[in-house]
Amino acid sequence: MSDWQPTASLAAIKARAELLSTARAFFAARNVLEVDTPQLARYGVSDPHIQCIPVPGYGYLQSSPEYHMKRLLAAGSGPIYQICKAYRHGEAGGRHNPEFTMLEWYRPGFGLNDLVEECLTLFSDLFPDARSQTYRFRDLFHDVTGLDLLTADDSALIAHAESHGAPEGLNKPAAVDYLMATQVEAALPAEQLSVVTDFPGWAAALAQTHEDEDGATVARRFEIYYRGLELANGYQELTDAAEQKRRFEKDNIQREQHDLHPMDADPYLLDAMKAGLPDCSGVAMGVERLLMAQQGSGKIHDVITFPGSRA
Repeated sequence: MSDWQPTASLAAIKARAELLSTARAFFAARNVLEVDTPQLARYGVSDPHIQCIPVPGYGYLQSSPEYHMKRLLAAGSGPIYQICKAYRHGEAGGRHNPEFTMLEWYRPGFGLNDLVEECLTLFSDLFPDARSQTYRFRDLFHDVTGLDLLTADDSALIAHAESHGAPEGLNKPAAVDYLMATQVEAALPAEQLSVVTDFPGWAAALAQTHEDEDGATVARRFEIYYRGLELANGYQELTDAAEQKRRFEKDNIQREQHDLHPMDADPYLLDAMKAGLPDCSGVAMGVERLLMAQQGSGKIHDVITFPGSRA
């Protein structure tokens, strides 16, 4: 195939259009407003696991519409969703492209379980034959690795990760992340929508935290997997501006430890949260991931017209 041609088939291009049409109809039926926010803005995310693409003199291509959508929520938008391009530096390979399409929505007044059910309702349209099963992160991790996150020694977790190919020098959270990505996710039934809840507190990102029945700090966060792909990442959203500021600062400490460029805290987001971000839950999905799951493909190039190598 010549390099000028798209890597996605015409069938995949049509499937994308049908998926987006299904999503828009889904939200229209629920009176969730479609919005549009900047893809180029002055501030980017501080998450050490996500690297924004800088545009000198202008700011950053956005890795997610999250910050701007939360500003809309604070301004009284009510429930909103967006389908937009997102950009992340260094993300390329079989399942990643630096430019991709994101479906993200926020539901004021929804608890996390409400949002999980709404995700599964949408997925029943996209994957009509798939059943679902919910797991607590700690229970699932123990079932697959034999290690309990609450009681296992850090050294045991790290040694277990290294015995499965992890690089030396990881701390406990990084070792757990590695095992989750390489061992636990792979053990989930492929033809099942697997909902994983109650992530460790250190993995809260922008989610609220609470103590579980064992006194462990866990994040009000879920992820949904299907056919070996992470399809959804949802939070009971953090609404405390002071805590948000502390997390920005903690992120930058971690970025410095990993020789990453520090990211200024977004003052617009913090001001919006101070003004009053409503209690809400939100979730993000990669549209290409949804298409890959539908098409049974393990390669993002099969569902994107012109990936980075041909863009």
